[in-house]
Amino acid sequence: MKTSQRNPGFVGDDGNSTTSTLAMSSLPAETTTEAEQEANKSTGTRQGERATWGKGVEFLMSCIAMSVGLGNVWRFPFTALDNGGGAFLIPYLIVLFLIGKPIYYLEMVIGQFSSRASVKVFDLCPAMKGVGIGQGFQVFMLSTYYASLVAIFCRYFVDSFHSPLPWATCRDEWGTNCINAAPSDPIDEQNGILNNTDRIISSSELYYIKEVLREKDQIADGIGLPNWELVIGLFVSWMCVFLIIRRGVKSSGKASYFLAIFPYVIMGVLLIRAVTLPGSLDGIYYFIKPDWNKILDPKVWYAAVTQCFYSLSVCFGNIIMYASFNKFGHNVHRDATIVTALDTATSLLAGFTIFGILGHLAHEIGTEDIGKVVRGGAGLAFISYPDAIAKFKQLPQIFSVLFFLMLFVLGIGSNIAMTSCTVTAIRDRFPNFKQWQCSLLIAVVSFVIGLMYITPGGQYMLTLVDFFGASMIALVLGIAELYTIGWIYGTDRLCKDIEFMLGRKVGLYWRLCWSIFTPLIMTIILIYFYATYEPLIYNNQPFPAWAYGIGWSITAFGVMQLPLWMLVAIIREPGNTLGEKICGAFRPKKNWGPTDPLLREQYNKQIEHELMPKRGQGFWASIKQNIFG
Repeated sequence: MKTSQRNPGFVGDDGNSTTSTLAMSSLPAETTTEAEQEANKSTGTRQGERATWGKGVEFLMSCIAMSVGLGNVWRFPFTALDNGGGAFLIPYLIVLFLIGKPIYYLEMVIGQFSSRASVKVFDLCPAMKGVGIGQGFQVFMLSTYYASLVAIFCRYFVDSFHSPLPWATCRDEWGTNCINAAPSDPIDEQNGILNNTDRIISSSELYYIKEVLREKDQIADGIGLPNWELVIGLFVSWMCVFLIIRRGVKSSGKASYFLAIFPYVIMGVLLIRAVTLPGSLDGIYYFIKPDWNKILDPKVWYAAVTQCFYSLSVCFGNIIMYASFNKFGHNVHRDATIVTALDTATSLLAGFTIFGILGHLAHEIGTEDIGKVVRGGAGLAFISYPDAIAKFKQLPQIFSVLFFLMLFVLGIGSNIAMTSCTVTAIRDRFPNFKQWQCSLLIAVVSFVIGLMYITPGGQYMLTLVDFFGASMIALVLGIAELYTIGWIYGTDRLCKDIEFMLGRKVGLYWRLCWSIFTPLIMTIILIYFYATYEPLIYNNQPFPAWAYGIGWSITAFGVMQLPLWMLVAIIREPGNTLGEKICGAFRPKKNWGPTDPLLREQYNKQIEHELMPKRGQGFWASIKQNIFG
């Protein structure tokens, strides 16, 4: 599609659409019911008009708050730790370039172009509607356990006002092999270390396990009852999410400035402190030194792919949902470049901070093996960071308060996006459902589900849901999304949509990634994952049979949305023969395209003009056209 064919009035000086607004204002007013008027009033929009961000920068800040979060500060360091430290960086950066960045831009584009969230955006291929529904279920499950992590942040935040910090010193009831996290005399028997044959454990780790989680050794007899202190934190977490999203993007957009910027201030302070600790450079060197044997391990590449999903929040529907509130013509190419670059920098910043702390812990304990200093998993953020703060000789309480406030803000920022995704999907289907009512319903249901994560066996359940409800579903649905858009809808048509919307041609890098590299690499990773599947364990303990039953049921529910809705679409599609029904179900709906009627009319004319000469092409000619244009 040639740029000269496009009306130059589509994009204003600020990169936003001006023609679409004029087009909507020229349409006759439609009669609305009292219920619809009330629903529109609750979100500050007119009938037939989708809410939009107050300013384009609010979209950028919201994406930063969503993508730069616990996936960077919490998940990235322990994923790197579990996969050889620096050996993980090379696969991660390669995967980011070939998978993370292309998918991020792809989802921004289709969300903004159609002004549809993750479920309705698959009007571009009705037979694949199950991808959007499965992603909606997946992100709902993910939001329930993210909130439980925020609840733990609340507990640490309150404890940070104590002097001394409660995790700074060992307690008699914790056992003998404990080392104080706070500055003390050189390690000797008076520090509680009496048996050198056992593993020496930091007081910050024991505090997390025995005081905060009250963790069980195994869950064969159940997971126990919720910790009331964490219940309060969970309530505060969901209350904050509800208050921020109760008016949709009009309220969450304003909060995004603080949610996106504040964590960087605290993170910079902690990094400066970390690199000044003795032994910290050894930890940072461990982080950046590649182990070439690990690089060739497929498990490391699989970990890099899943980390990309968590770090950037791709293939969860969040990005599509946020972009759907953009004005047509907003420069998402610029925003995608900024967010992906900033996300990578933040992951590295968090890695340097964490491994600097681990290097210091190894120096304190007297071991050269950084990887064995502390266990990985979710506990890393609640062990290594508090341990470093306890070593601050002056005013550790201030640093602790700021640090856990930062983690709280990061968790809330990510959870706002995930919860908004669920709320938007519901309201797109039931538009008369008020924003605040839907937000409250999701918050209450998620709070109840989240209670299981703050029990003595809660970390077992978190690990279970993280694996079966997030990682496995995200990979399968992500692959389905890529093949749907890249080959069923078509990379070539997608590129023409981008040119129509942004007035810029799409480079070969994007075409090759969307059509070949990204779906192919993810398919290989998925095949490897199932070929090498091993039973899930936590804290060296296997999961009981009933837990596996829950896990596989969660995965099956999410993945089975694909064939279920494909069958529904084929049955509903009009046609005289089964072949006609199948072909029709895999074509875009007639209303696919810009929501503005005048824009859609011009788009349909131009896309028909572009597609007509290509009908009847041979197989190989069609493939070449789809990839190279």
